[in-house]
Amino acid sequence: MSETTDQFFMERALMLAGRGVGAVNPNPLVGAVVVKEGAIIGEGWHERFGGPHAERNALAGCGERAEGATLYVTLEPCCHYGKTPPCTQAILSHKIGRVVVGAPDPNPLVAGKGIRQLREAGVSVTEGVLLERCRESNRIFFHYMETKTPYVTMKYAMTMDGRTATHAGYSKWITGEPARIRVHEDRSRHMAIMTGAGTVEADDPMLNCRLPGGRQPVRLICDTHLRTSPAARVVESAGEIPTWFLTCRGDKSAWRVYEEKGCRVLELPEREGRVDLAAAMKRLGEEGIDSIYLEGGGRLNGAALDAGIVQALHCYIAPKLFGGEKSKGPIGGSGVTFPGQAAVMKITEISHYGEDILIECVMGKNCPGDSGQSEGK
Repeated sequence: MSETTDQFFMERALMLAGRGVGAVNPNPLVGAVVVKEGAIIGEGWHERFGGPHAERNALAGCGERAEGATLYVTLEPCCHYGKTPPCTQAILSHKIGRVVVGAPDPNPLVAGKGIRQLREAGVSVTEGVLLERCRESNRIFFHYMETKTPYVTMKYAMTMDGRTATHAGYSKWITGEPARIRVHEDRSRHMAIMTGAGTVEADDPMLNCRLPGGRQPVRLICDTHLRTSPAARVVESAGEIPTWFLTCRGDKSAWRVYEEKGCRVLELPEREGRVDLAAAMKRLGEEGIDSIYLEGGGRLNGAALDAGIVQALHCYIAPKLFGGEKSKGPIGGSGVTFPGQAAVMKITEISHYGEDILIECVMGKNCPGDSGQSEGK
């Protein structure tokens, strides 16, 4: 088939892959389309973690018609046994004639072996169709596979004069309802949501996803000295929504009140008087957390940037002015001395939600937290 035709059907596979958002982590988003004589005869996507992969879902209803057909898949087919059998096995058993792959799988268990296995069995394989788009659709998965740490998206909302709260500390609400709905969608897309003890103390938030059918992220509370009130809503509801405290306090007797309410406490090393965030990311990666939506206050946001753990940024800007010399801003810490030392972001999208603007960015080159993923390399 022509390059244009391959791109057309890969576009469809990418659209299907997106249907798995929020349901497959830490697995990748994958879509697949089976085409014969120019017509789609089967399609599917990875619908949920532990469920059949996209290729098997796409082939499920094809039967003998799949013989000699072309399979389009956004990520290299797996060739190993995990929670499901190898997809290469299903492709070969259906006698697919050609496979078109969007991006290679960085998982060491696959990493080119799936493509090689298909070719050795006589299947024609075309690689790299819409490569950058396919990589971008799995930015979290690629980062997690290559670094073994979570992909961190920092989110904050501010007024046009850069305030996240009034001089008296009030912040509800800066943005309108459409923007807040988008935030809940992003909470559902990430495996975890993180904030600091100061935010819990000031706002007593639930930190949950309030969308019908939305996934509840694991709630991560950075609490160096474990001072959060046991009466806080995140503690009281820990039996319903997974809640983990990240602390430097090693006195396990102090953990008991939280653990009795269903919280999990992770002890981490201290760095400059607070939880070592780099060490926390390593530990959370080992726990299977592939992505974090960081909704912290200025202190935690500043520490996260200093620690180099941030890969992306969601900045909501509301057409309001709070003013006030003592009003808080989104990024705390000591900051940089010279403008040339600034963390430079690469804007990927600008969108409107009601009257509010959302600017989405990834870390630019040579910035803290840059893993090379922002440019698809």
